[in-house]
Amino acid sequence: MRAVLQRVSEATVRVDDQITGYTGPGLLVLLGINEEDEENDIDYLVQKITNMRIFGDEAGKMNLSVIDTNGGMLIISQFTLFAQTKKGNRPSFIQAARPEKAIPLYQSFIIKMEKALNKDVGRGIFGADMKVQLVNDGPVTILLDSQNRDL
Repeated sequence: MRAVLQRVSEATVRVDDQITGYTGPGLLVLLGINEEDEENDIDYLVQKITNMRIFGDEAGKMNLSVIDTNGGMLIISQFTLFAQTKKGNRPSFIQAARPEKAIPLYQSFIIKMEKALNKDVGRGIFGADMKVQLVNDGPVTILLDSQNRDL
């Protein structure tokens, strides 16, 4: 499972010109799910994301987590995080989980994240053509991969 975290002042996702998700200050999480992923990958990422100290404290030092700041979150499914680009110029997405596997994991990720944050999170619609707008704060962008925990 891969997640791209972007610290944001705000972020919005639209589907068919309708806002389906929003967050104020907090995190935009782009989430890619692999065929190999399981619930333990979710648990790892939820713990890592909610405790990642990437928000400024009173001295401006990145020392606070999204929990510490009571920040919001917007979660967007993004199978393209598993693009393979080694051959040619057209990416392959064969490593991305099929919807029958990915959708339950995506939903479980949202539920566990809401429990960890003790609040609702914004979300996109799985498989939809989404338009995401964000104001990246910093900019701060972090890549996490539950299969490669050395990142």
